[in-house]
Amino acid sequence: MNSPASSFKRIAFVASPTPEARAAIAQLEARYDNANPADADVIVALGGDGLMLQTLHRLMKSGKPIYGMHRGTVGFLMNEYSVDGLHERLAAAHRTTIHPLVMQAYGHDGGIHEHRAINEVSLFRQSAQAARLRVLIDGKERLADLVADGVLVATPAGSTAYNLSAQGPIIPINAPLLALTPISPFRPRRWRGALLPDKAKVTIEVLEAEKRPVAAVADHDEVRSVRRVDVSMDHAISLYMLFDPGHNLDERILAEQFGF
Repeated sequence: MNSPASSFKRIAFVASPTPEARAAIAQLEARYDNANPADADVIVALGGDGLMLQTLHRLMKSGKPIYGMHRGTVGFLMNEYSVDGLHERLAAAHRTTIHPLVMQAYGHDGGIHEHRAINEVSLFRQSAQAARLRVLIDGKERLADLVADGVLVATPAGSTAYNLSAQGPIIPINAPLLALTPISPFRPRRWRGALLPDKAKVTIEVLEAEKRPVAAVADHDEVRSVRRVDVSMDHAISLYMLFDPGHNLDERILAEQFGF
């Protein structure tokens, strides 16, 4: 979906603290000014994928589109950097809509901790012993006892991140799917994960929680010593990312499957 040029008159720039990103924001501010993010029509993020995720989280409920330019380390979610022709690039950009996961983690203290994730929700063992986990999908038990370092639930946008490193599947960005991927599984030996409808509710119960403590992490928000975690996609929240033609997220995820 192309975005009309008239909607991007006021641009807000945000940048990571690296010298490369700070130099870039100074150049762009001199050329295009810098609107307050609350008043801007579009946000331009200068950095790497970490900054893009931070910006998406910070502006999650704003409805403002975000256009990233690579001035960091990993730039899978970013466009190429250039000072010239920014208004024209924004006008020609293609919009990708993504939805975050919502994690409800039930802690050892009896509290319920809610966080959202753009890439994935992960559960990890906190001690030297492997975690023992029971996995339910929409309330139905699917794995009675998963023995592993952990397990994660990834969105299509996050399927090329930690999920891919854990040997999980790459999901096309518009596919209505989630990846459920074990992390270093020991039992069952042959289980390598599952693809789930993005309307599914994943419940992970921690067995022997006292003996084998487990932490839950939604992108960067961590809850220690959880007893149960519920994960689902929050379709009520839409996040909009802008990509240059020919370099949109669909193409990058497809190309990733043929990369080495």
